[in-house]
Amino acid sequence: MIDTFDFNKTSEECIKCGKCIPDCTIHLVNPDETTSPRGFLDLLAAYQKGDLPLDKNVKDIFESCFLCTTCVEVCPNSLPVDMLIEQVRNDIRKKFGLAWYKRLFFFLLRHRKIMDFLARIGYVFQTCGFKIKEEIESMESRFYLPIIKNNRVLPRGAKKSFLNSHPDTIDNGGNKKVALFIGCLANYSYTNTGKALLEILKELNIDVDLIKKQHCCGAPAYFTGDFDTVEFLSKKNIEYFETFIDDVDAIIIPEATCSAMIKIDYEHFYHDNPKWKARAVKLKDKVFMATEYLDKKTNLKEILSHKDKNLTDLVTYHDPCHAKKMQGIHQEPRNLITQTYQIKEMSESDRCCGFGGVTMQTEKFHFAKAAGIPKAHMIKDTKANIVSSECSACRMQITNSLNDAKVETVFKNPLELIAEALKG
Repeated sequence: MIDTFDFNKTSEECIKCGKCIPDCTIHLVNPDETTSPRGFLDLLAAYQKGDLPLDKNVKDIFESCFLCTTCVEVCPNSLPVDMLIEQVRNDIRKKFGLAWYKRLFFFLLRHRKIMDFLARIGYVFQTCGFKIKEEIESMESRFYLPIIKNNRVLPRGAKKSFLNSHPDTIDNGGNKKVALFIGCLANYSYTNTGKALLEILKELNIDVDLIKKQHCCGAPAYFTGDFDTVEFLSKKNIEYFETFIDDVDAIIIPEATCSAMIKIDYEHFYHDNPKWKARAVKLKDKVFMATEYLDKKTNLKEILSHKDKNLTDLVTYHDPCHAKKMQGIHQEPRNLITQTYQIKEMSESDRCCGFGGVTMQTEKFHFAKAAGIPKAHMIKDTKANIVSSECSACRMQITNSLNDAKVETVFKNPLELIAEALKG
């Protein structure tokens, strides 16, 4: 077993076969050997040996990885390139600090009450600072009204967050209860995701606990290298989950990134802390992505099979990196959607959309934009009028990419499609 944070040993395990390079998201848009998985590994080893100073040039290189984990998936030795880069980004943060807007963002992630207040204020004033894009089709604007700044489509904040719009517990008259971890984007912007999930659980007679003391999963900070914030948020969530975990059938999460962070990356983060690693591992068996739970643990497929078939909408599905590559979840949403919808697969459904985290969406957006162009054209080629994915980060990135490519396909979470099918 490779020590995941021994840069030298991991670099030596790399046989330099190059199998990862044709699929590496950053190498596809920036074909430089330094920004390839084997290039990253060589540089990491040199850094650990003291042969490579951690200067701004090296910082720029290590912050160019999308952390899509494609290289890990295709590597014959499954080398954990993503985890090594996450680790070195913590060293980068310690040396160079964080930009003010990142510090502010991560502060808000630690303090949800302040975030709630600012979200309410932001809802009132957001149209003053942004130009509303009126040409977006009404079908899309039923779910969120896109706004434009510097030619980018950004999700509009909801009038009221999802968690503040519903009671703490919802009794659906069932003999099962699940806890719902909603995720920040679905809580503040894409609130119809959570609403759709509640409608599905009502149909299934499954009781719901909204666990309103939940914190951000910590993924944005983890991918940026702010390990202090990750430790704060992860410990808060683990301690909170432990208070109710024995009273619920599952913690379900309608977000691929949040699910992967809690189920997989908490364990990775505490690799050198046996006590907290054990506590994180103890919880993971009850953590499910929403479609994973609905497909494997309920009779939703059977219910949907008796509903009328939607012969109007053609759906194509994008596999989030944190769903298929990290959790092996890709067939489950399709199992549910195909009961009532027609699906046309795009050419590379699991190619990274190019979201890439906070740094990629700010300082390196030119890379994110370049990575999004092929995905938009893949979607266009299917002629589908709906693209679906169980990830709000992918939703944000793909919607912007579709807008740039002037593709009229609308984005909907699979839970939204399922809830609409249940209504008939």
